[in-house]
Amino acid sequence: MGEMIKVGMADLKICRYPDALTTIGLGSCIGIALYDRRSRICGLAHIMLPDSTQIRNNSNIAKFADTGIQKLFDDMLAAGAQKRNIVAKIAGGAKMFDIKGSSSSSINVGERNAEASRAKLKSLGIPLIAEDCGLNYGRTVELYSENGDYVIKSVGKPVKTI
Repeated sequence: MGEMIKVGMADLKICRYPDALTTIGLGSCIGIALYDRRSRICGLAHIMLPDSTQIRNNSNIAKFADTGIQKLFDDMLAAGAQKRNIVAKIAGGAKMFDIKGSSSSSINVGERNAEASRAKLKSLGIPLIAEDCGLNYGRTVELYSENGDYVIKSVGKPVKTI
């Protein structure tokens, strides 16, 4: 295996075989994994919020589902990936805090992040082939360029590969 490249919060990176990508601490955030099965170019974005148009100071495009996924996709195409070979997997979007008496839509950022991610992938025509979202625990993910495996690790849970 090559190098394990870290992707920070509100960050995105691409790599190619034999390297891999990882991001830690996905709570309500979503880790969006894109993978080109032919070229083995892959990309990982750690998005925090669903929609850049709702925020005034939105200069960090990797922070938002709409702009982060677009940038990740554009970077992969620029590196030689082919749109027809790209598939997506997502993980995260947990409901980390259960606040009593609050309306669920205003507080459940995780669910809104997952929905926004699905919608953006659909608008780009990228098939979402697997996901591990929701519930109430954080996740660390690793994306392997060799085969597109998306490995999800959570404290006290078995390791899952999607």
